[in-house]
Amino acid sequence: MNIANFPWLTTIILFPIAASLLLPIIPDKDGKTVRWYSLIVGLIDFALIVYAFYTGYDFSNPDLQLVESYPWVPQLGLNWSLGADGLSMPLILLTGFITTLAILAAWPVTLKPKLFFFLILAMYGGQIAVFAVQDMLLFFLVWELELVPIYFLLSIWGGKKRQYAATKFILYTAGGSLFILLSSLTMGFYGDTVTFDMRSLALKDYALNLQLLLYAGFLIAYAVKLPIIPLHTWLPDAHGEATAPVHMLLAGILLKMGGYALIRMNAQMLPDAHAYVAPALVVLGVVNIIYAALTSFAQRNLKRKIAYSSISHMGFVLIGIASFTDLGLSGAVLQMVSHGLIGASLFFLVGATYDRTHTLMLDEMGGVGKRMRKIFAMFTTCSMASLALPGMSGFVAELMVFVGFATSDAYNPTFKVIVIFLMAVGVILTPIYLLSMLREIFYGQENEELVSHQALIDAEPREVFIIACLLIPIIGIGFYPKLLTQMYDATTVQLTARLRDSVPTLTAGKALETVSLNAPIIGN
Repeated sequence: MNIANFPWLTTIILFPIAASLLLPIIPDKDGKTVRWYSLIVGLIDFALIVYAFYTGYDFSNPDLQLVESYPWVPQLGLNWSLGADGLSMPLILLTGFITTLAILAAWPVTLKPKLFFFLILAMYGGQIAVFAVQDMLLFFLVWELELVPIYFLLSIWGGKKRQYAATKFILYTAGGSLFILLSSLTMGFYGDTVTFDMRSLALKDYALNLQLLLYAGFLIAYAVKLPIIPLHTWLPDAHGEATAPVHMLLAGILLKMGGYALIRMNAQMLPDAHAYVAPALVVLGVVNIIYAALTSFAQRNLKRKIAYSSISHMGFVLIGIASFTDLGLSGAVLQMVSHGLIGASLFFLVGATYDRTHTLMLDEMGGVGKRMRKIFAMFTTCSMASLALPGMSGFVAELMVFVGFATSDAYNPTFKVIVIFLMAVGVILTPIYLLSMLREIFYGQENEELVSHQALIDAEPREVFIIACLLIPIIGIGFYPKLLTQMYDATTVQLTARLRDSVPTLTAGKALETVSLNAPIIGN
């Protein structure tokens, strides 16, 4: 077979799932063989992802690449249809990278290790499928199947309230998924032809009222996953009970599924409705930034504090998507990747700190930096990345969203000034709660009761390696954003042009400009 025609995406999706099925028959008493096997599978799949995109992906092509399509259930019009463009490619790479590190982060797991790593590998393939599938029914199926591993990872390996957190997670996300199914079926059966191919659906001429209804259905589902306030309450509970590797998957990948789907379905497939709803997305983004930042500031539980910080940072994604500028949309995609890396690093360090102190309450910590110098240094560096320190990826992403929205001609100046002011307030609040968190954990006098009962051992080489792997792209993107933006610029520019064509005021302005250029010069 010609390597150019090799089914790379199918292989990347099915390989970890197929490998996970072998875990139950692997002879292993203490879990060592299972974890090495899982790590090797993760590394191989990530290597396949890198090779496939290095050899078969053209950065200058805005359309789908590595396209595969096979009839699956012809009676239902269901096809195994895959492809990757600038929206999905960075997130597929992020999924492979974060999941492989999450497997390494799960090294200490001793409770039912075969089941744990089976769920991680099955989730690996499922999450890549969410970003690669190009059939709406297939998208709904992989979106639903991906929820099952997270439910069990929370309910079996979580904290004291794990059953409550897992149940709340599945109710919120599965309930939201019903809107994906209803909207997908409506789009598929609309018009003269029945199809669930995303490219074909985007070309259908939907009535505006129907577009708005479909947009609302998708928005509810993706607002849960992003998450958008007030559909966010499952996330602090899930993070509050999860283990470190599950934290990394939730913060690093799961939230990005909501942002990706919002761009892919809502903006790309329903542009006319997006033109009407975009101002509401901006308002929701501002609410996310301010409300979640203030709530994070008030949290005394370390996991919940970082969870609300994640919700706050995802507000910039909403504003970037609704900016109607190349720079704003590019910043939204960059923010998703950047936050995936930063969120995974912070939650991993939260888990490492908890493993040593056996407490998540900030009131019970204090002065532990004297005994855990490496963890202190890594936690500080990752917190600086989260508060958008220049030279880190978070700074570039948020700056692009700021400038993109500020230069947008789709909104009136008064609205833009108010939004930019509130965004700036959110940016100011972030260092306040993150620096105060660092002070309460690492500075001041040691808590004598904590020190006398816990062995505060510093970071081991495995933990340093994981954080180093996450910091390299965070700093690399911070100093050279083109490292990432060149991967998706062609796609976001094309999408922005289509979105701008759907805004009545911009379209009218363009028509007026054309008339003025073609008009004869008076006096000649």
